[in-house]
Amino acid sequence: MERLWQKDCETLLAQYDSRLEGLSSDEAAALMQRYGKNELMEAKRKGILQVFLEQFLDLLVAVLLAAAVISALTGGVEGALVILAVLILNAVLGTVQHFKAQKSLESLKSMAAPLARVARDGTKQELPAAQIVPGDILYLEAGDVAAADGRILENYSLQVNESALTGEAEAVCKTDGILEIAELPLGDRLNMVYKGSLATYGRATVLVTATGMQTEMGKIANLMSSAQEKQTPLQRNLHDFSKKLSLVVLLICALVFVLGIWRDMAVTEALMFSVALAVAAIPEALGSIVTIGLAIGTQKMAKENAIIKDLRAVEGLGSVSVICSDKTGTLTQNKMTVQQVYIPGQVWDVVSAIHKEDTFARIVECSVLCNDSTENGDVFVGDPTETALLSFCRRLGWDAQIIRRSFPRLQELPFDSERKLMSTLHQAEDMYRLCVKGAPDVLLERCRLEHSLAQTIQKQIEEFSMQGLRVLAFAEKVLEDNRELTLQDESELTFVGLIAMMDPPRQETADAVYACRLAGIRPVMITGDHKATASAIAKQIGILAEGDRTVEGADLEHMSDAQLADTVEQISVYARVSPEHKIRIVRAWQSKGAIVAMTGDGVNDAPALKQADIGIAMGITGTGVSKDAAGMILADDNFATIVKAVENGRNVYNNIKHAIYFLLSGNLAAILVVLYTSLFGLPLPFTAVQLLFINLVTDSLPALAINMELPAQNLLHQHPRDPKETILTKKFVKQMTIQAAMLAVVTLCGFYAGLAVSDAMACTMAFAVLCLARLFHGFNCRGIYSVVQLPINIYSIGAFLLGALFLFCVLLVPVLQGAFEISSSITMKHIGVIAGLAALPTAVIQLYRIVKETTKKHPVSI
Repeated sequence: MERLWQKDCETLLAQYDSRLEGLSSDEAAALMQRYGKNELMEAKRKGILQVFLEQFLDLLVAVLLAAAVISALTGGVEGALVILAVLILNAVLGTVQHFKAQKSLESLKSMAAPLARVARDGTKQELPAAQIVPGDILYLEAGDVAAADGRILENYSLQVNESALTGEAEAVCKTDGILEIAELPLGDRLNMVYKGSLATYGRATVLVTATGMQTEMGKIANLMSSAQEKQTPLQRNLHDFSKKLSLVVLLICALVFVLGIWRDMAVTEALMFSVALAVAAIPEALGSIVTIGLAIGTQKMAKENAIIKDLRAVEGLGSVSVICSDKTGTLTQNKMTVQQVYIPGQVWDVVSAIHKEDTFARIVECSVLCNDSTENGDVFVGDPTETALLSFCRRLGWDAQIIRRSFPRLQELPFDSERKLMSTLHQAEDMYRLCVKGAPDVLLERCRLEHSLAQTIQKQIEEFSMQGLRVLAFAEKVLEDNRELTLQDESELTFVGLIAMMDPPRQETADAVYACRLAGIRPVMITGDHKATASAIAKQIGILAEGDRTVEGADLEHMSDAQLADTVEQISVYARVSPEHKIRIVRAWQSKGAIVAMTGDGVNDAPALKQADIGIAMGITGTGVSKDAAGMILADDNFATIVKAVENGRNVYNNIKHAIYFLLSGNLAAILVVLYTSLFGLPLPFTAVQLLFINLVTDSLPALAINMELPAQNLLHQHPRDPKETILTKKFVKQMTIQAAMLAVVTLCGFYAGLAVSDAMACTMAFAVLCLARLFHGFNCRGIYSVVQLPINIYSIGAFLLGALFLFCVLLVPVLQGAFEISSSITMKHIGVIAGLAALPTAVIQLYRIVKETTKKHPVSI
């Protein structure tokens, strides 16, 4: 990186073949050909057709497509159409979800200045920002948004708000002098301005040094495009499961087909067995159930001010183990507030200072008089530091308007970043009062002080700084007449006092940090602020614990990625960091196997928000870029809301896991029944349409109801689950197999009962028993305890009743009997047998759990 801040103006003008009079139109046109337009580029996106077709690349989908083709070729056209309809619906839903794409680059573009004032052909012209080129002379005034990156050539008290890039709300005083330090973070490059930053005061002449994608904002756009969106643990688990299930299904289908041919079964009949097995094995509703479960979690979170943009963020929150949080506006109030006051001899906090008019009269008057901010009712307008002084005056019970009327301003020496002082002259009855404020080190040198008092004041300044407080010094002087002020008047001053302020933490932040630690989540602060300030805030809210380290961006520059990964677990606070540093920190934690959430509100946070497993933006103070890059938005900008979201995320995962258990145990039961009948040469127990009815209709209802379960009381006291842990643990598979076997046994009992009548009746009985048994089984999968120990879930009851109604309509309505190949010989006696067999597995499981609970042992279930 070229250190432009170390070069003088003449050298830079020569380097860019420019001059103060500006470029000519021909020169600008040639540079435009070389560097391109001053715009942010965007990568080409996939078309709708491409995205739609990609939805069919999944191996499970390929198996179902093959099943549909075979079904159609063997006469089962209705079944084939049903399978195709399901697959097309899923593909449409996947395509729609994909095109809810991130609009981060559009938001970055909207932040760029639409017009800019430059010197062209020797005159000042206003041009579209896209036409600015390196070497242009740019004019900046208060209210302008910088159109490009540049080096300040002439400075007239320019102050720039760079919060979108650095995360720090306080305006930065600029200079046109050379900066000697080689390694400077962006926030300390005081002779540079950057694209997208806002001039709040003064004016400057700037040499444009970078445009478009070469600007700091362009680098952020590049970082965002390179940042990889992460799959949540659940997504990874389901992806692995789908691959394994597809291979197993293909192998078993091939085995069943070979067995059928070996037993002299017709090829078409053997193919139908294979199709039935494929449909039985694949949980068609699984993807929809997971998506709907995440959507239900989204609705719950929205009611608690956590707005989910990306459904993956819901489940991902439940496994978060690290929260990397921006400081300003996230952990703090983003509002400078006076904390302590020093009057020679004593330090006062704000509460103790109330109603001490005599003690604080001089410093309050100075802070109000030497102040350009204004108040409009309850709203303060102006520089954050100056508005903090007016707020301090009001908290002490004083009226700033009365003070200003009592001491009318006559003259002023505006704040200058070179001398770091501001002075105002006021009428005070028959004399003239000069009020001065500024940087303590500069102001003390201009005051008449005894050596011992000067040392005491200096010690107090250091103490304030160690607490992370920003310190302003105040002094005054009496003038004999209202002559024109000069810089020489800012000498021989009488010291008045010090005011220390900071952007304080939100009231609820400390409790939220404590709750995070209780939940096994590591909070980490990442900020562009200074090390002392960041450490003080971090200690105050509990992020910086005993033995934890604080490092600066300059330290990270000298660390390799491997070194950072080795030390990342020891570091709790990062200060003076750049967007590149934030991404490196997130990646370092991810390399340690952590699931990382990143919170932030500025443009500078956007790449890390995208890189993180869960990006969390602020809804009120957040920029459009950060909101677009994030998967979740905090509507109330409250860090504490994240804790509630984590609890909801963990509950969503538990509910989805239970729903998956329910779907897979039912499907495994169907597989066992099909395998049994195939091995023993029995008729087909189900048709493909019947299995799809079970998988998509009667299975979906209880699975959706399971997703409505409330969180357990101790959910936040548990540590985050291991993201490497698969859903299909040994315990999970063992319990699922036992319960699936119980469902399969009663289904075969129904099958044999029907076989005594006819093959069609055997198929009908097996279908009906399995369908109703799975509806009953939904109660078993609500949780790990018996239903008497769980709160009433009206959705589970409603799902069972509605599913049973659908089933009995299929069994008894003539039109539906034909569509679902139901035997017309079914009677109410058969219905009674179906109900009795279907209820048996659930009755056994619930009785077993009740017995275990009464003996104080854990139930045998997930």
